[in-house]
Amino acid sequence: MARALGLDIGNRFVGVALSDESGLLARPLEVLDRGRSGADDATVLDRLAALAATWRIDRIVAGEPRRTDGRASEQAAQAAAFAARVEARLALPLHRMNEQYSSQEAQAILGARKTRRQGEQGRDDAVAAAVILQRFLNAERPESPEE
Repeated sequence: MARALGLDIGNRFVGVALSDESGLLARPLEVLDRGRSGADDATVLDRLAALAATWRIDRIVAGEPRRTDGRASEQAAQAAAFAARVEARLALPLHRMNEQYSSQEAQAILGARKTRRQGEQGRDDAVAAAVILQRFLNAERPESPEE
């Protein structure tokens, strides 16, 4: 069975997560640096294409920034534009999942450190991508019948 790729799309970093083959669990994979103002987007798209080929990805799940009232946030249009570029480049179905509070959940998972260690910048983006992907996998899973 193929895997899903989860994305937490930010202005500077894209957190990437990967599902297991059974589609039950998501794990952080890596963080890609888009550079200032998306200057390295072509490199990021190439890396995502390579990951999709390596891991036999069959679908992508991108976080969709929302406000607490459910409306799209300021970053939603930018994230949607980049997600559309990913979908076009990888030619795979792309699903959107509300990413509300995923960064806070990622920070809690990482131990809510107030400062980052050298080389750790953006690590919470990969964990946030795993949170987003796990939400999608949980929602996709059929409910088990009551016993």
